[in-house]
Amino acid sequence: MSRCIIIIGGGIAGLSSAYYLNKAGHQVTVIDKSDLTAGASFVNAGYITPSHIIPLASPGMIVKGIKWMFNSASPFYMKPRWDPAFFRWSWYFHKSSTPAKVAKAIPVIKDINILSRGLFEDIYASDDLGEFQLERKGLLMLYKTDKAGEDELDVAEKASFLGLEVKNLDLAQLKKLEPNVKLDVKGAIHYECDGHTTPTEFMPKMVKHLREAGVDLKTNEEVQEISTSGSKITEIRTSKASYNADEVVLAAGSWSGKISRQMKIKLPLQAGKGYSINVKKTTGISIPAVLMEAKTAVTPMQGFTRFAGTMEFSGINDTIRKERVEAIARAAKSYYPEIEISREDKANAKSGLRPVSPDGLPYIGRSKFYNNLIYATGHAMMGWSLGPATGKLVSEIIDNKKPAMDIKPFDPDRKF
Repeated sequence: MSRCIIIIGGGIAGLSSAYYLNKAGHQVTVIDKSDLTAGASFVNAGYITPSHIIPLASPGMIVKGIKWMFNSASPFYMKPRWDPAFFRWSWYFHKSSTPAKVAKAIPVIKDINILSRGLFEDIYASDDLGEFQLERKGLLMLYKTDKAGEDELDVAEKASFLGLEVKNLDLAQLKKLEPNVKLDVKGAIHYECDGHTTPTEFMPKMVKHLREAGVDLKTNEEVQEISTSGSKITEIRTSKASYNADEVVLAAGSWSGKISRQMKIKLPLQAGKGYSINVKKTTGISIPAVLMEAKTAVTPMQGFTRFAGTMEFSGINDTIRKERVEAIARAAKSYYPEIEISREDKANAKSGLRPVSPDGLPYIGRSKFYNNLIYATGHAMMGWSLGPATGKLVSEIIDNKKPAMDIKPFDPDRKF
């Protein structure tokens, strides 16, 4: 049965949900406060990463966060501020950062990434979006110190046990894979299971396809009030209009917590800001990489190489911290000595806000508070990688079909 569905949020999770719901025959409207040309879904590293099996909430991260709190150029920065919601989230993050909980999350993260990787391939094969970059060259974890290499080797062994393709490379083997760029590292772990895309290519093509397919995209329109009656959302009022729907999908990224509060739902969620620099001149880099000690991502995209990274918890804002941009540029130079990032490239750096749950798992599923509210948010640094899987699962939830995987770990009402 065709239903009227409103999706709040036009990032990768929201548009992927619209994609699958439209294919299922539903009448879909997407509402977004932006013009769908910027944000985390445009400035991310473009990774499709089954290898990223360790959640952000892992042993030692809180200690690192406190250590780096007063260094605004650190890879994991928490701005000191009085914010009860952030304190509560931090406590939940701490409770989630145990070996037992991480071990429980690892296979779940792997499974949803594998599902999403296959769906990216399906979208490409369907030709719905036309040609777009979708490559499977893997991901190099480049390390300068023995300690970092040993730590990643431990992760690699876990990934290999789960059936993911991974190799340990010495410097000679690494140079064979990346012959056109000078590297100042000791070696690398190569996750052959990973792929990558160009978000600034994929997103406009998805927007174009959805419009042509009949999805109503409402841009520059902010949700201002959500009315409820009993266990149902009855009306959504925006800066421009009023809407009614059979089902409401909340995929508003870092704004999902704020919108949830309009419905008296306390969704534990914090905005984690990331930055990216695009270098259009030839770099010689052909394989995506993570610069381990610097926590910086590198991706060869269509027409440019992207250097991205950092996790900054400073609330919802669009402030560009120059010291964090400089830290990414220094990291690039440290690992790739011959690469120069120009002053202009750094001046054009962009940022995006990633919605971070306390345990590193997304929120995907029906809310216990309102029977026509479905969550699709909280993906942290894996938002791009998990977009199609999230959209597919949302479609299956709404159509009362058996989900492609167990969604209990993603319960939006789970306890921390």
